[in-house]
Amino acid sequence: MTEQIPRESDGQDRHVKGVVEALLFVNEKPVTLEQIKRVLGAMNAAGIKQAIQSLSDEFEQRQSGIKIVEIAGGYQMLSNPAYVSYIRDFYKTKHKEKLSKPALETLAIVAYKQPVTRTDVELIRGVNSDGVIAHLLTKELVKPVGRKDVPGRPFLYGTTRQFLEYFGLKSLEDLPALEEFPNLTAPAQEDNGDGQTAVEPTAQEQTAPQEEGQAEAVAEAQAAADALAGEAPQQPQENNA
Repeated sequence: MTEQIPRESDGQDRHVKGVVEALLFVNEKPVTLEQIKRVLGAMNAAGIKQAIQSLSDEFEQRQSGIKIVEIAGGYQMLSNPAYVSYIRDFYKTKHKEKLSKPALETLAIVAYKQPVTRTDVELIRGVNSDGVIAHLLTKELVKPVGRKDVPGRPFLYGTTRQFLEYFGLKSLEDLPALEEFPNLTAPAQEDNGDGQTAVEPTAQEQTAPQEEGQAEAVAEAQAAADALAGEAPQQPQENNA
């Protein structure tokens, strides 16, 4: 049963903020404006957003240990990253990478190039990815989004809302740009005496130029994995991939 909201403006503002704070506090997942609106009844979305912003400002002004973050279309209370070292000390737990390097590389390929098939992923990584994709499916970080119109009609994979929540992103548009994580190393250059630079071809360039595309694709996947790793939650958790 919805509790009656006081009529006084100041009292109503405090009441709404109290309700919002309580709802965000007890939920482990992001809470949407629509979910809050169902609880508050007559309160409109604009009023709820104002209450959330007011709470967030209060937390920031007093350097609270709690922050309100907009994630995956909702709002969630998280610990302030400024105090993460104290949290780790409290739990006596060192930060661990939540996902293995192969899992991050595979997830990065799906995130940046979706929709993709398992074969697409393997062509980029150069190794079998059945187990990694199965694990990401189990963790609900990727999901089938359709089938490719080729013989065999393999599944196409894309990311999930759980993916956004895991990395603290509002949408896929918030993914880091790959250019921010350059992993390709420029070949060594030597001055040939006329102001120009000469690049000595490597053995691979001489004997296997067809492998250049795959090498660059692998480096791109590694760069994407680095980008995602930079977005991974920094709070200690028990579950690792």
